[in-house]
Formats: sequence, C-alpha cells, structure tokens
Amino acid sequence: MNFGQLITAMVTPFDEQGEIDFPAARNLINHLIENGSDALVVAGTTGESPTLTNEEKVNLFEFTVQVAGGRFPVIAGTGSNNTRESIQLTQQAEAAGVDGIMLVTPYYNKPSQEGMYQHFKTIAQASSLPIMLYNIPGRSSVNMSPDTIIRLADIPNIVAVKEASGDLDAMADIIEHTPADFALYSGDDGLTLPVLSIGGAGVVSVSAHIIGPEMKTMMSHFNSGRIREASTLHRRMLPIMKELFAAPNPSPVKAALNLEGVAVGGVRLPMLPLTDVQLSSLNRVLHGQDTILI
Repeated sequence: MNFGQLITAMVTPFDEQGEIDFPAARNLINHLIENGSDALVVAGTTGESPTLTNEEKVNLFEFTVQVAGGRFPVIAGTGSNNTRESIQLTQQAEAAGVDGIMLVTPYYNKPSQEGMYQHFKTIAQASSLPIMLYNIPGRSSVNMSPDTIIRLADIPNIVAVKEASGDLDAMADIIEHTPADFALYSGDDGLTLPVLSIGGAGVVSVSAHIIGPEMKTMMSHFNSGRIREASTLHRRMLPIMKELFAAPNPSPVKAALNLEGVAVGGVRLPMLPLTDVQLSSLNRVLHGQDTILI
C-alpha cells in the first residue's frame, strides 16, 4: 500500500456544543486534499483521539471513507494501550472501509520491547489492513527500539512506521534494515527534509493543514534533485511549523485553520484554546506565510 509522501494527521472539527461537526469535516477533508495531502490519518492524536468515544471514531471513519470516495487513502487511528480494544476498533475500522490503520505505542502501562512486539503482532494478525506503527516516546513514555521495529517489519501487513522520536540515527538504522517496501515517515514536521535525505518516505504532518502546498513543493524539489531550493523552502517554513507547536497540539493548528477561514471549531478538554497572547503570535507568523514560497 502506497500512502504517498505527504500524509496529514487531520484535526476533528467540533461544533459549538463540542460534538463532531460533520459538514465542517467534509469541507476540511476536501481542503486538505486540494492543498497537497496524499492521504489522511483520522482520529489520531491531532484528531483528539483521547477524547473521542469509539462510536465517534467509527462514525468519523465511515464519514471520511464516504467523502474520500476512493480518491485518497484513509488511515484510521485505532491504537491504544489495550490490545483487545485496539483489535476491536481495528476490525470496526476495516468494516468501515478504511485503507489502513495507525497503531501508537502503548502508553502509560509502559510495556517492554517484547510486550510491544507481541501487542502489534497480535493486532496485525487480527486484520488484513496495512498497518503503520507510530513511535512517539514524548507522548507515550515508551520508545520502540529500532530492533523491535525491524522485527515487526517482517510481518506482512506491517508496512510503515511514523517515527516521532526525533532520532535520525535510529531512523537510518530502521531504513537500512527493513525491506525496501517498508516506509518510514517523519512524525515531526521540522524533520521532513532531513528524513527524506536519509531515505524516508515522507511525513505524517500537522503543518500540512496550513502549508500543504509549500510542503509538497519542497518534497517535489527534493525528488527532482533541486536540493538547494528544497532546503531554502524548508528553512522558510520552520517558523510556521514551530508556531503550530508553541502550545499543545492541536490547539494551535485549529486556531490557525479558523484564522485562515477553514472553520473547525475549538478543542475538547483537557485541551484549551489559545490565549490572546498565543493567538496574536500565531497571527503574526501566519501573516508572513505568503513570503515563504520560492
């Protein structure tokens, strides 16, 4: 399964009552695809998965598949720290027609490397869908080692990893020792170009909500050997990328979308909207967005 280079981890739009706003979701999905996204991750951390019920997640999977209409892959976030629950949600996502699933490392209960291996292997055996692993030690408190990821890559339907450890040496090790068709994606927007340079497949991005066309242009430059142009654009995008993580994700990117006229509503507790000071800073950075294209 080829998920493409630029995968957006989509926010979940909410209405004024804090319920999923499906008309706004339709508009957002089309906005993202029109602005360069090759695929979407639905109900990941950026989609506020910890605050969505499983019923809400399944409804969102079904809706996104319907809007996609086969135009682009839909990747469902079905991972948790409960193996049985992840299997159940994965099977519901498969029934909803998604094209792949993303499984985060089990958080809070802090399994061993062997425990993580068995967790992912057991879920993979319960589904025929292609699976993207998601290593994010900053949120899950456990780091999946390169050796564990390399072992998991031998399982036929585990086809990719979203690597958000920030460790380029570990990523190079994974790329070097996994099959040629196993894809490593950066989990950090600011490392997109460095990850491409060591053989990565692309990025699972938050910033693509706002600067998708620019990120796609940077990747196109890199792919065609225009390294100087790619690196210049990368550096010019960094202030926006940093600002979109100046407060806990996804509060800044939701605020940015609202400022840009793509209504997605607010966030659910325990996330908070940006303060006036944070919103003012975000607005200043976004006003310089038009100058980053080359």
